[in-house]
Amino acid sequence: MRLENKVAIITGGANGIGLAACERFAEEGASVIMADFDEAAGKEQEALLKSKELDVTFLQVDVVDRQSVSNLVEETVKKFGKIDVLINNAGITQDATLLKMKPEQFQDVLNVNLTGVFNCTQTVVPYMLENGTGKIINTSSVSGVYGNFGQTNYAATKAAVVGMTKTWAKEFGRKGINVNAVAPGFTATAMVEKMPRKVIDQMKAAVSLQRLGKPRDIANAYLFLASEESDYVHGHVLHVDGGIMM
Repeated sequence: MRLENKVAIITGGANGIGLAACERFAEEGASVIMADFDEAAGKEQEALLKSKELDVTFLQVDVVDRQSVSNLVEETVKKFGKIDVLINNAGITQDATLLKMKPEQFQDVLNVNLTGVFNCTQTVVPYMLENGTGKIINTSSVSGVYGNFGQTNYAATKAAVVGMTKTWAKEFGRKGINVNAVAPGFTATAMVEKMPRKVIDQMKAAVSLQRLGKPRDIANAYLFLASEESDYVHGHVLHVDGGIMM
């Protein structure tokens, strides 16, 4: 069991990549906090995973709200006594080309994808410092590395996540905390699967492996970075994109 006796918080854990990560981590022995804004989905998925005898607890959180994040972290520490892993996976999209993008669309994505990562990390790190160890994994995107049409807001946040990851790696490596990021490519989440078939086929054609990623593909990357196998991996952005930009 690669995460036996570990406690992990996974934001955006009630669906898509986050849900796959919650299941994968619990399969490897972790006690998982499935943190998500969507209470109905969270409770439904918590019950489903518990029926598989997996140690997953849903806690509602709004990553934009500092008090909500503080409550999440405090409840986790109260229940388990520590936090070993933080996966900053929560994120949203509100796509539009630059000239059509409304200011509120830009700001909403920044609030969740960037400020949310800041809020969660700044709140969790003191507990990791107390224990002298921890793993922080931030979710970037190939859009943040290469840009993507119609995603000014999303690409900006995911590029900024890379910058924060490398900065925190410099700040906390000497304290025993590993900080890394994962940059997923096109992944077959429910949101993507609602797109027109023509668009999905175009996405597949752009990928060297000629398929979309599965949420579990990304979850496995999170798992590696959360495990002892990655103890000497630090300040790195792991691309899990099927070779989209080779």
